[in-house]
Amino acid sequence: MKFVFASYIKTDQFDNPDDWLKRIAIYSGVLSALAKDHQVISIEQINYQGEVVKHSVNYKFIRFTKWELTFPFKLHHTIRQLKPDVVFIHGLHFPLQVMQLRLFLGKRVKIIVQHHAERPFTGIKKYLQRVAVPFVDAYLFASREMGFDWIKRGNLASPEKIHEVMEVSSVFYKIARDLGIAKTGVTGKVFLYVGRLIALKDPLTIVKSFLKFAVMSPDARLYMIYQTNDLLPQITALLKDHPQSASIVLVGKVPHNDLLYWYNSADFILSASYYEGSGTTVCEAMSCGCVPVLSDIFSFRMMSNNGRCGFLFEAGNESALLLALAQTQQADLEKMKHAASDFFLSHLSFEAIANRIATISSTI
Repeated sequence: MKFVFASYIKTDQFDNPDDWLKRIAIYSGVLSALAKDHQVISIEQINYQGEVVKHSVNYKFIRFTKWELTFPFKLHHTIRQLKPDVVFIHGLHFPLQVMQLRLFLGKRVKIIVQHHAERPFTGIKKYLQRVAVPFVDAYLFASREMGFDWIKRGNLASPEKIHEVMEVSSVFYKIARDLGIAKTGVTGKVFLYVGRLIALKDPLTIVKSFLKFAVMSPDARLYMIYQTNDLLPQITALLKDHPQSASIVLVGKVPHNDLLYWYNSADFILSASYYEGSGTTVCEAMSCGCVPVLSDIFSFRMMSNNGRCGFLFEAGNESALLLALAQTQQADLEKMKHAASDFFLSHLSFEAIANRIATISSTI
């Protein structure tokens, strides 16, 4: 099959194709895996015009104006000229454009739309999302439950068009743990937090629960890596003069490439998010064998195989998180690590995602 991937968003701050492809590596790996058995073309929109072939994927860099993406005749003409079997559109927030695409391509070409963390529209835009459903052959969500939530809210109307496919994967891999520790210097039973210090990620619940957990597990250590400092004053206030404050290490920013060593140094990846479109950090950690301890939200439920290869707790509930942390003490850690790695390979890896996309495309 011939796949064409496209979106209605441009990213003008990038003008170098190599830099852009590095930026989207957690997604472009899916295209590379798909290109092993299919023809794959991806239309990219940065401040650059030209073509690049990488890992058998043909990246066509084309510049469009904002107006040209609202009424995307030029983009749709380009797609039609490529004669695709399947057109893959990123994001559910472009129902008007997708309806135009269907009218432009006719009924023969399959159109798949992938969710990328966007929330359901309200008002007239909600109506347009629902009206666009007959124009689309399949909607991909990281969790089927997330897709069904869009139906429950009235934005979509066809459960049979909802498919569960992970959004992104990981460029990281397992290395010997002692090599990781040689770089990170961690000690004890290692829990890792990687994310922004914002309310949506709820790091305060993590800190409060972990301080209590450290009393029952003195060798446990939480290392927190973060790119923003929004809630750092509240966290430092919680740690100040606390008898278990040494159990939490505020690492701060680290280069993305160095996360390879942190993930391979850790036993558990910890996230308390209230909402995630998928969960890039968790996916990266699981690719290195970390056991997930996660808030019980749609995407994390899927990524932990409903808790079979990790631990789930009610989002925002300190007691529930403390219980989940306590359960890690009784777990067979090596068995859980293997379960997390196996689930990553079978459901969250580039190859697994590509295989799922190919299967869906051949059956819709």
